[in-house]
Amino acid sequence: MKRAILTVLLLQILVTIFCQDTRKVSLYNPADNAREEISKKIKEAKAEGKYVFIQVGNNACIWCLRFHSFLSTDKMVDSIFRANYVIYHLNTNPENPNEKLLAGYRFPQRFGYPVFLILDGKGELLHTQNSEYLEAGAGYNRKAVIEFLSQWAPKALDPAQYKQR
Repeated sequence: MKRAILTVLLLQILVTIFCQDTRKVSLYNPADNAREEISKKIKEAKAEGKYVFIQVGNNACIWCLRFHSFLSTDKMVDSIFRANYVIYHLNTNPENPNEKLLAGYRFPQRFGYPVFLILDGKGELLHTQNSEYLEAGAGYNRKAVIEFLSQWAPKALDPAQYKQR
């Protein structure tokens, strides 16, 4: 009986912690016209010689918020990210699932959330990344994230980088 009570108390504590964690930040706007916002980001990225990084998820997704926090707090990761990408947080939840838009990106939601899309300056989908491969424990693997961001950066996909000398 004591175990059952302790288990219930532990579950209540965990739910409280996770709920508080997801209320701290509001990255996703369910009211956004995502097509218009992505179009703006594509223009911005093209003008700056960057790619568009779309983080698909919602404000109730703890892993979505953890990725945002990870990007914001690790100076090296933040530096690589800012040098190469313009970000958009694409909302998908029952209130606004953005199903048609996601269908155009080959159903990235099949990987769960968050899922990351990389678009070039023309708005073409270059890559879909299952975030699970970047996770470590209760956060993200710094080395894996740096490798991912670097391998899909504009310079990495520039044919001039691979010319024979």
